[in-house]
Amino acid sequence: MRYIKFLLIGIFFGIVLTKAEVISWFRIQEMFRFQSFHMYGIIGSAVAVGMISVIIIKKFNIKTISGEAVIIEPKKYHKGYFLGGTIFGLGWALTGACPGPLFALIGNGFMVMVVALFAAILGTFTYGLVRNKLPH
Repeated sequence: MRYIKFLLIGIFFGIVLTKAEVISWFRIQEMFRFQSFHMYGIIGSAVAVGMISVIIIKKFNIKTISGEAVIIEPKKYHKGYFLGGTIFGLGWALTGACPGPLFALIGNGFMVMVVALFAAILGTFTYGLVRNKLPH
């Protein structure tokens, strides 16, 4: 019962994604064909909000709810990012869905996305199995 607030936030977020047409296969197709600014505007807004949030967190030394310091460690570029990003982008382009809104798509009745959800879970599980063998 104590997790009901997270369920309600998830439902609200799914409604927002649906109303903003972020989960629309047509909008994602438009993005990959460079035919519309809609998705680029949403993604760009999210990047801008994230950048501003990180700047504020660092500048004002904001702590977590439990009082711990927020530590953002720098990441070095690795060639695996290119391969992983390419695989992620291909999956996104082929299914017309980013992994984030898969549950919203299923909740909207697009049951074919159960296959994409299963593939995402399988990919995550496979990565967990081979992670120690990959160069990080």
